[in-house]
Amino acid sequence: MDMKLELVMVPVTDVDRAKEFYVRAGFHADHDQTVSEEIRFVQLTPPGSACSIAIGRGLTGLEPGSLDNLQMVVADADATHADLVARGIEVSEVDPQPWGRFIHLADPDGNQWALQELPSWSSGAGGDGQRPDA
Repeated sequence: MDMKLELVMVPVTDVDRAKEFYVRAGFHADHDQTVSEEIRFVQLTPPGSACSIAIGRGLTGLEPGSLDNLQMVVADADATHADLVARGIEVSEVDPQPWGRFIHLADPDGNQWALQELPSWSSGAGGDGQRPDA
């Protein structure tokens, strides 16, 4: 039986400010529906992702900014870093680790994101999954 993660709720205080941030960061705005005065649903999808995020009103009981280390995989950390900086997104420098190269950023509410370039040996990056030092 397959199970596919489709939607992650991201708690925010200002829906329009958060939507602008994510669209500026390159996410596609899929839906923006006000259901009632209490509920607004905004779905945003990172480029190339099968999983989306949702922001809005009345969607989650989590405190805005409480998500820590949402993670996405990118093909090239340097190119992604340059692209996000050009879009006006504040990001960390590229952080090289033995298990990948990372860029860290936060949305306007402080929800934390890590963007990981997988190491060349990783099966997720097209490698054989065997560490060269193993």
